[in-house]
Amino acid sequence: MTPPRIVLDTNVLLSALLFHAGSLSWLRAAWQSEAIYPLASRDATAELIRVLTYPKFRLTDDEREDLLADYLPWCETVTISNPPEVPDCRDPFDRPFLELALAAHADALVSGDGDLLALAPTFSIPILTPREFRNRLPGPTKKNKKESD
Repeated sequence: MTPPRIVLDTNVLLSALLFHAGSLSWLRAAWQSEAIYPLASRDATAELIRVLTYPKFRLTDDEREDLLADYLPWCETVTISNPPEVPDCRDPFDRPFLELALAAHADALVSGDGDLLALAPTFSIPILTPREFRNRLPGPTKKNKKESD
């Protein structure tokens, strides 16, 4: 079975990268073991880099580089020369993830963002919470019922 090609929104990705023992740490192991293939575009990566510079994270340049090195080599890079039409979203910073999901024909967009999840009923690509996505995965990445997401 081919691993799912997925778009991870910035908040989900940050949780996986910054909190090694956190509830989303399984995502890092999943992409590094190639159980999933994350998708990246220029705009989605720029959004990640922008957020990694927030003062609240107190990350040095070297720490930001290390985090990106733990993620980007496992990504399939998607060039979006003509962004597809996407539904209106309340947060303009969510737009690159919708465009990436459509342009790459992703298997899912994984998000905990209420603005994105609100689009799930009408968006042509499944928009799933991390828990919903994990419950769809076969094998060792599947969530133990006692864990939180």
